[in-house]
Amino acid sequence: MTTPSALVRPAGVPFARRAAARAVLLPAVVLSLLPPRRVRTVLGLVCRGARPATAEEAKNARDAMCAVSLRCAGPRGCLPRSLGAALLCRLGGHWPTWCTGVRVVPPFTAHAWIEADGRPVDEGVPDGYFTRLIAVAPARSRSR
Repeated sequence: MTTPSALVRPAGVPFARRAAARAVLLPAVVLSLLPPRRVRTVLGLVCRGARPATAEEAKNARDAMCAVSLRCAGPRGCLPRSLGAALLCRLGGHWPTWCTGVRVVPPFTAHAWIEADGRPVDEGVPDGYFTRLIAVAPARSRSR
């Protein structure tokens, strides 16, 4: 038996933000093909000098990625979606905390997401639902 589902693509994303999201989509997909160590290294370099993103800025970036890409909007698009949202935030001079990890409840599946203000952005799950394995935070908040 399958569970019916429909992809929800955010509406009302401004043209300029959609264009910027399209620009970072290919780099995000290419990054998603790299080994985790390389992804962490690249993102660590990219986030230098950025200020921490607010929850609203991070949500706007995530929404833009979902608006321009069915892959990112899909249930298995978490890695390119989170990478694209982080890169899109960086274009604006800010950086969310990019995370990858696993769910803490069975089934233990991998997931990638962005955080702002210490909380997952628009994931629809309670705090503590995921355990971080890798995190790339803005330089000013790397004390975690």
